[in-house]
Amino acid sequence: VQLQASGGGSVQPGGTLRPSCTASGFSLGDYAVAWFRRAPGKEREAVSCIDDSDGYSQYFYADSVKGRFTLSRDNAKRTVYLQMNNLKAEDTAIYYCAAMRSVAGGDRPDQYDNWGQGTLVTVSS
Repeated sequence: VQLQASGGGSVQPGGTLRPSCTASGFSLGDYAVAWFRRAPGKEREAVSCIDDSDGYSQYFYADSVKGRFTLSRDNAKRTVYLQMNNLKAEDTAIYYCAAMRSVAGGDRPDQYDNWGQGTLVTVSS
């Protein structure tokens, strides 16, 4: 079971990025997935997660990224995406994808037992 993240980079404020995370060894459809980030000097925080516990996918976002970030999942490609628009300097962080075998999502890192290696996003003018 592995998660491979990619798609980070360096952009100016207002720019866009679309990190992706591809799973191998398991089907994403059976897992709750999320994106977390760790900014310099800060603890890891949840950015977005998917919750399927009510029989359909609900997407949750941190207040700081609502309206700018969109999480999506392509089960056929075993890939999760994080569309990041209107990036700000405070979005600079290492972004991690995570998955756990559950239909219910969560925003705590300790809930997830499968992690990608992280991809760096730098927003600077």
